[in-house]
Amino acid sequence: MSGNTSLRSQFLLNPEITFLNFGSFGACPRPVFADYQNWQLILEAEPVQFIAFDGVKYLKSSREALAGYINCNADDLVYVTNPTYAINIIAKSLQLEEGDEILSTNIEYGAMDRTWNYYCRKAGAKYIRQNIDLPIADKETIIEQFWKGYSNKTKAIFISQITSTTALILPVKEICEMAKEKGLLTIVDGAHVPGHIPLDLGQLQADIYTGACHKWMMTPKGNTFLYVKKEFQDLFDPLAVSWGYESAAPSHSRFLDYHQMQGTRDFSAFLTTAKAIAFMEDHNWSQVAADCRQLAHTNYTRFCTLLGSQPLCPVSDQFLGQMCSIPVKTAQPEQLQRHLFEHYKIEIPVMRQEHHVFLRYSIQAFNTQADLDRLYTALQEIMTTTTLLEKAG
Repeated sequence: MSGNTSLRSQFLLNPEITFLNFGSFGACPRPVFADYQNWQLILEAEPVQFIAFDGVKYLKSSREALAGYINCNADDLVYVTNPTYAINIIAKSLQLEEGDEILSTNIEYGAMDRTWNYYCRKAGAKYIRQNIDLPIADKETIIEQFWKGYSNKTKAIFISQITSTTALILPVKEICEMAKEKGLLTIVDGAHVPGHIPLDLGQLQADIYTGACHKWMMTPKGNTFLYVKKEFQDLFDPLAVSWGYESAAPSHSRFLDYHQMQGTRDFSAFLTTAKAIAFMEDHNWSQVAADCRQLAHTNYTRFCTLLGSQPLCPVSDQFLGQMCSIPVKTAQPEQLQRHLFEHYKIEIPVMRQEHHVFLRYSIQAFNTQADLDRLYTALQEIMTTTTLLEKAG
């Protein structure tokens, strides 16, 4: 794959930076960013009408577009700013009791670990970070290892569909099915999923799911959805009690009233979802994503060989999307990240997970083999000219 020059011109990213960190925040194509600015102009032209009156119908239209894209009922969705906010809504209201357990893995996103630890400790419950061995061998082993953490005290499961630091696609569908057989609530962190790999909430059957639209769907930052099955919606209070509580004009859904009507805030980013979906449709995004996966996958073993490490999984679409994480040996991951940016103009995360460190590259439509070659050369130089990076052995 050589990259798509026409699509590169659609993005506002600084051309002097080799951007290999789409997984953290994503970036807006020009038509989506223009749509964002248009909504902000409508807000500024008549803020009272926008926030207090018209906003409800604008949000409804945006939720309907998103619901069609991920296959669910629009009234089972609310927009929030990020997945961490979404899971805070869930964890705070879950009515955990002393001795309850939330079963998760040891490769979850750090902010989510902190959220669950906080609320579990307040309730005297336990957050179980069940060990998943790396590298992973196959799907069945992941499932077997995950369920070793189950006990008669397990109240719910919490798991990422695509992990953040390790960039692994986990067998969430199978795990959710088994959880339902055990009568457990299923909570899925799909931050990296929408626009990255196909998402069908009708098939997945998660009770609760959060996904970021501002990553791979390419909307402006601060656009995330929280999906809750209708039968569980009344369990969850809003993080901020506002006009939706004891509403003077209640809608057909307390879930929407509680979590959507949060007073004065600019929710323009939420309204760009339809434009982002249209952009992907206009540019045959399934093929774009396939090309990006191929570029990411074909380079993965090469980087692991350079750094003396192993791929974290079999290199295939079953376990990897448009991101790959390379185990690296460094005592200074934060300094390595800054060195790559300041000396080589490469934007890429270097992340800790327990006692491991990973360098994660993300491939989007504008990336080319030259971008990964630039990273490869930079790592070669760093290994020979600094003490920031050692060859694992």
